[in-house]
Amino acid sequence: MSLACLFPGQGAQSPGFLHRLPEHEIVRATLDEASATLGIDVLALDSAEALQSTVAVQIGLVVAGVAHARALAQAGLTPQFSAGLSVGAYPAAVCCGALAFPDALRMVKRRAELMESAWPSGYGLTAVSGLSETQVETLANAQDGGERVYVANVNAPRQIVVAGADAALETFATRARAAGARKTQRLAVSVPSHCELLTDATEQLVAWSRDIPFRSPEGVYVDNRGGRPLYDGDAIRADLATNMRHTVRWFDALTVMIESGATVLVEAPPGQVLTDIAREHYPDIAALSAATLPLDRLAVTLRRRLGVD
Repeated sequence: MSLACLFPGQGAQSPGFLHRLPEHEIVRATLDEASATLGIDVLALDSAEALQSTVAVQIGLVVAGVAHARALAQAGLTPQFSAGLSVGAYPAAVCCGALAFPDALRMVKRRAELMESAWPSGYGLTAVSGLSETQVETLANAQDGGERVYVANVNAPRQIVVAGADAALETFATRARAAGARKTQRLAVSVPSHCELLTDATEQLVAWSRDIPFRSPEGVYVDNRGGRPLYDGDAIRADLATNMRHTVRWFDALTVMIESGATVLVEAPPGQVLTDIAREHYPDIAALSAATLPLDRLAVTLRRRLGVD
């Protein structure tokens, strides 16, 4: 039996999500370390007003993910697999020992600042349910006039996220529903993530992160861009620095972990989307959302599922 820790991306946040983390000494220490590293009170980042900022959201998700992973590790639950969707790749890299937490915080802060400054308003993401990647790509390529949309995430075979300008996303959503999509939903993300619109921002982050120390992971780190295991620190650096530019192939990453032996999945707070995807497509695999269970009960449940004392 093997444990995989999954870390959600932007859109999972909601007001107060950092305040809802478990009352635990490791969680408090992680919050204090983050505040000291960044020179701010990180608990101020999860108000409804603060969450209008991409910077606040992305930092908060990294803090929540690392706090969760550290609490599980203290309970003797260290994952064999680590993977995160988009910005979730940062706490995944910390979780497997490839990147120090303070460096992850500084790097993700710079990432979010570059994303926000590249497209400060008028852009975002829309989720499309019920169409395949090929169908979505065909619709995107056929969109006439104005700005185009791009395939940003392949979360599941028929759960695709597209990126682009507000007007283009609205037009695309109408066309997608006419083409048979069950649902289209604008996400709580205010930048056009995972497409060529962030090429310049990616190049700047690659240069900025060149001197950040990375190490080989303990266990298996699965990347966003190719949905494959990475075993080298420099390869993980490249994944983190460039994933905002490339389509996230989350379903490939999930499939690789399961095919490689992951039998129990736990999603870090505040997410449940990755848990729901796993339950729908791999019902024989145990998938749990940490956001829905008290920490002590989660630990007991994970041990039972893993068959450990």
